[in-house]
Amino acid sequence: MMLPVFFLALRKKFVKNLILLSDFLKKYQKFVIIIRRTFLGGEKMKFLHTADWHIGKKLHGFDLLAEQREAFKQILAIAKEEQVDAVVIAGDLYDRSVPAVEAVEIFNEMMIQMNLKEHFPVLAISGNHDSSTRLETGGPWFNQTQFHLNTRLEQAFQPIEIDNTQFYLLPYFEPIAARLYFEDETIRTIQAAMEKVVAKMQESFLPNKKQVLVSHFFVAGSEKTDSETKLTVGGLDVVPTALLEPFDYVALGHLHGKNALQAPNARYSGSPVKFSLSEMTQEKGVWLVETEAEVHFQFRALKPLRDIQQLTGSFQQLTDPAFYQEVNRENYLHVQLTDRAIIPNMMNQLRKIYPKIIGLERLNGRETSNGNQKKVVQIEQRSPEEHLHDFFNDVTGEALTEQQAQWVQEELSTLNQLERGK
Repeated sequence: MMLPVFFLALRKKFVKNLILLSDFLKKYQKFVIIIRRTFLGGEKMKFLHTADWHIGKKLHGFDLLAEQREAFKQILAIAKEEQVDAVVIAGDLYDRSVPAVEAVEIFNEMMIQMNLKEHFPVLAISGNHDSSTRLETGGPWFNQTQFHLNTRLEQAFQPIEIDNTQFYLLPYFEPIAARLYFEDETIRTIQAAMEKVVAKMQESFLPNKKQVLVSHFFVAGSEKTDSETKLTVGGLDVVPTALLEPFDYVALGHLHGKNALQAPNARYSGSPVKFSLSEMTQEKGVWLVETEAEVHFQFRALKPLRDIQQLTGSFQQLTDPAFYQEVNRENYLHVQLTDRAIIPNMMNQLRKIYPKIIGLERLNGRETSNGNQKKVVQIEQRSPEEHLHDFFNDVTGEALTEQQAQWVQEELSTLNQLERGK
C-alpha cells in the first residue's frame, strides 16, 4: 500500500519541478537565448531587418512619438517571439541631424530595452538624415554591449560576424568620402563609389559564411514616396542592382515602402510608421531573414497606433453625425471637399469634429474620370545653387558655410564645363 503513495508523491514532485522549470525558462528566456547564441551558434541565424525610424519626425505639425513608441514595442515583441539572433537598423534613426532632446531620450530608452535588457545584438548604420558625428560619440562602449553602429565609410570594411554570417555595415556617404578614402579623383557618383566599396568588401568574404550588406541608398528600379528626402539629382544617387549580387542579402534603408524594390536578394524594410499621405495604403512592418544554405525572408506586419485615412465628401456630409460617427477620428485625416461654394471658417469647423486633419483639398466638384482632382504642378525656376543650399538646410538644419558654398560652386562649374565639352 505504501508503494502507490510513494509513486504519487514522486509524480507530484516531478510535475511541480517541471512547472518550476517551465516558469524559469519563460522568466529567463533572454538568458537562454544568450546561452544559445554563445555556445550553440551553428550553420544558420535569424535576424530582424528594420529601418527609417525617423524618431522626432512630425506629420504636418503632429507629433509622432507615441506612434513610434508603439511601433518599437511591436518590433521588440516580434524579436522576442522569433528569438532572433540580431536586430538590423538600416539608417535614419533620427529625422534630423540635430534631433530634439525628447527624440534622443526615446531612442536611448529603446536601445536600453532592446540591447541592454533583452540582450539583442544591434547592427545599425547612419542614414542621410542622421549626423554621423553625433551618433558615433558613444563608440568606445557600443561594441562592449554588442551595439554595432557604423557612421563612417572606413568602418564598413570590418565585417561583424554572428554565427554563419558576415555583416557589412555601410552607412550613408557622399562620393567625396569614397574619393578621399580610395584616393581616386575619378569617383564622382555613388555608382562609381559603390563599385570600389563592394570590390574591397569582397576581399574579406569567407567562403563558409553568408554575406549581408546593410546600406542606405536609392537602388535602381525602386519606387519613392513623398516622405523620403531626394539625395541628389540627375541619377547620381542611384546604385545599380547588379552591384548587390555578391551579397546573400541586402538590408536596405531610405525608401519607406517594403515593396519599393523586389530584387531576389534585397529588400527595403520600409519605415515602421506612415509619414505621408502617399504612404496611406502601405503596410508597415519588418523583415525576418534566415541565413541557411539559402536565404529566406518573410514580412511581419505592424499595427499602427493611428492610421492615415482619406475622407471625401461635401461639407454637409462631413459634418453629419451619421457620417463622422463611422470614422475613426483619432486617425490622421486628409479631407477632399467637393463643395463649389466658399464656406466661411471651414477648417476650424472641421477640426472640431476631426482634430487630426493633415490636409484639405478642394475638388470644387470637378473630378477626373478616375475620381482624382486634376493638379497643376508649378515648377519654381531656381538655380542649382539655390536648390543645393535648400537641400543642405533641410537635411542638416544648418546653412552652408562659405567654404562649403565655394565647393558647391566649384563642383557645379566642373559639371557645366563637362556638359559643354560633350
